[in-house]
Amino acid sequence: MKTLELINVTKQYAPDALPSVNSVSLSVAKGETLALIGPSGCGKTTTLRLIAGFEQPDSGTIVLGGKVIADRKASAPPEQRGVGMVFQDHALFPHLTVAENVAFGLDGQDRRSRTEQIDYMLKLVGLERLAGRYPHELSGGERQRAALVRALAPRPVIVLLDEPFSNLDADRRAEMREQVRAILKMLSATAIFVTHDHEEALFMGDHVAVLNAGRLEQVGTPEEIFHSPATRFAAEFMGHTDFLPGTVTSAGIETEIGVLAQSVDWPVGTPVEVAFRADDVALAPDPASSARIFARHFKGALNVYRVRLPSGRLIHSLQPHTRTLSPGTPVRVSAEPGHRLPCYPASAQSS
Repeated sequence: MKTLELINVTKQYAPDALPSVNSVSLSVAKGETLALIGPSGCGKTTTLRLIAGFEQPDSGTIVLGGKVIADRKASAPPEQRGVGMVFQDHALFPHLTVAENVAFGLDGQDRRSRTEQIDYMLKLVGLERLAGRYPHELSGGERQRAALVRALAPRPVIVLLDEPFSNLDADRRAEMREQVRAILKMLSATAIFVTHDHEEALFMGDHVAVLNAGRLEQVGTPEEIFHSPATRFAAEFMGHTDFLPGTVTSAGIETEIGVLAQSVDWPVGTPVEVAFRADDVALAPDPASSARIFARHFKGALNVYRVRLPSGRLIHSLQPHTRTLSPGTPVRVSAEPGHRLPCYPASAQSS
């Protein structure tokens, strides 16, 4: 069952400007989290503002909970949409306690129901002992949890999270991902989670939607988006990706580091680009090779090597932390992905 549906939605702020959202169609199922990802300026926040009712589409239709809430003729006001919002800066009321912030959206309930709902939500996120504190007395993670339960307490049709972890440090960010995803699933909440971090999108989303310059590049499961990116942009944006030129042959795709034995729909002789990630590339010391280790980046549990190929191109390779090769070491480089690699027409350009 679709909780939210956008149908050919477009938003253009000026007649001579490119649309911020360009004919976007997507849907979110009940109880699902959709991760919306793309670079700065791609239209992520504008999409959320259209759903929340802070902007009206120039064309297209938005359906929420089975009701049309916006088209080019009419737009329901934000307070009538049943949308919860969690912002980057939390947007908690500084003069209200945590409990009072959570209570803010529960005005239509009687006192007993409100108190029970506030207690339940605060216990859910481990803030019951901080109910009487003010936002400035909380840590960044505590403020984020308070903002989340304030948005969820009225049981909105959908909750929109706009890069909610961007102000947290790396360790706290990883912890908050797990907590927020668990809370959303526990409440069977329907959510859209906006981020520019591909690891965050893959972790948070039941499905991932990739936006680029206002257009939807691809929607799919995290596995589909990562392993089978539909466009060169999606392949590049959703992970550290190297592209090597190749040529379609009868045996597969011939590249500088070997032939990939996989069939494609293009005729023999077609020039293509092949997307490699570091775990697709194998290394072996070889004094006869013209490829050289350019740099080693120690990541603790593993090494990431940058290798300069005879052509001068650089490619990355993931190796165990126990395998140490010095810069300048000649190595044989080969493709050992164990799966099909994405490839694109050579004329395709990254945006």
